[in-house]
Amino acid sequence: MEIILKEDIKGLGYKNDIITVKSGYGRNFLIPKGFAIIASESNTKMIQENIRQASHKAEKIKNDAEQLAASIGELELELKTKAGESGKIFGAITTGQISDALKEKGFDISRKQIDLKETVKNLGDYEATLDLHKEVEHLVKIKVVAE
Repeated sequence: MEIILKEDIKGLGYKNDIITVKSGYGRNFLIPKGFAIIASESNTKMIQENIRQASHKAEKIKNDAEQLAASIGELELELKTKAGESGKIFGAITTGQISDALKEKGFDISRKQIDLKETVKNLGDYEATLDLHKEVEHLVKIKVVAE
């Protein structure tokens, strides 16, 4: 079943993308929740017209994302947490904690835009990917230290 996404969905696609999903997933979840519409001929034409009209806005959004990535630069976040003597932390570092640390540095990044490649359960150095735009990603280094 082909659908048109009405908003960005992590792992599936970005707004106005035409994607193929299983019928049940489309009819029972994406369409009723308002995340997508069926990719009929008329809906496809409507979306293409909206994209054409919004192309200059999209370019500005992309440029803003590139500027944000440049301003973040080689930032290394230091997250302090409680840890045992073996270096294992109590709990795990989450994308919410990374988002909060970025906000303290002056960057407003949602936790949904942050992707950790591995679960952070020990002290040490890690990397997180910031998904700032569908064409702009930025890597941030994270250093987890004991309090």
